[in-house]
Amino acid sequence: MQIETATLPTIAVAAGKGGTGKTLLATSLALAIHRGGLGPVELLDCDVEEPNAHILLRPEVDAEQPVHVPVPRVDLDTCIRCGKCAAVCQNAAIAVIRQAVLTFPELCSGCGCCSYVCPVGAIEETPRTVGHLVLGRTEGLRFVGGRVNVGDQKATPVTGAVKDQTSADRITIIDAPPGTACPMQEAVDGSDYCILITEPTPFGLSDLGAAVDTCRSIEVPCGVVINRAGSGFAGVEAYCEKEGVPLLLSIPQDRAIAEAYSRGEPLLAAQGKWQDVLVDLYRRVTA
Repeated sequence: MQIETATLPTIAVAAGKGGTGKTLLATSLALAIHRGGLGPVELLDCDVEEPNAHILLRPEVDAEQPVHVPVPRVDLDTCIRCGKCAAVCQNAAIAVIRQAVLTFPELCSGCGCCSYVCPVGAIEETPRTVGHLVLGRTEGLRFVGGRVNVGDQKATPVTGAVKDQTSADRITIIDAPPGTACPMQEAVDGSDYCILITEPTPFGLSDLGAAVDTCRSIEVPCGVVINRAGSGFAGVEAYCEKEGVPLLLSIPQDRAIAEAYSRGEPLLAAQGKWQDVLVDLYRRVTA
């Protein structure tokens, strides 16, 4: 496929399930592009519920920023208990029970509808912290990571805050969260290409199919990388051929890779050949 964009390309790395090597590929790809001199690079860790790209990149942290969502605060002296705010809320984050007005900030999505429909202006939106961003650098490669607060369910706003840090003058690699739910879609949406990494097992194939369908539904072109190849299961290859999905790369089941990963090191530390292999992968998806 031909990427035509006024800015440098954005490539997401995603997977239908966890544990397939998504972060290993994303960080290794970012480093290979940077070390190959193909342009300035940044990695955005959008796996905000379990971020771990920093373990492999070891960035020097420059700054941290909180992430907020607006939640309602009701002025009970002004409120007329009409119930319009509760009726419009899709998350049951506000309730009017006789003379009592109850708010549930943990359920609020921050849409602002309650404040908008209030006829007397009794609802004010106040910020609630749901996570934070970490900004740093490693070898000149820019790093942005997000982390949702423990016990909080608002992963998508933190993912969106990470993506808001995207630079138009850098090649952007996005480490998306696993699965195909809202956080993954938020991370991948708007990318020029999505690399889907899978494992050669029936479970990996099942989740890969869901990930491909998701990419198609949000109109992001995708291709497949098989990790830990060599198990003898050929279902992934057959699926890619049937569905017309490009099979971009196979990473073998290799002890050197496993040992490097166990030390918190990317593919490039396992064998020098991966530098050229990953540069070729980048060129292929942006050609």
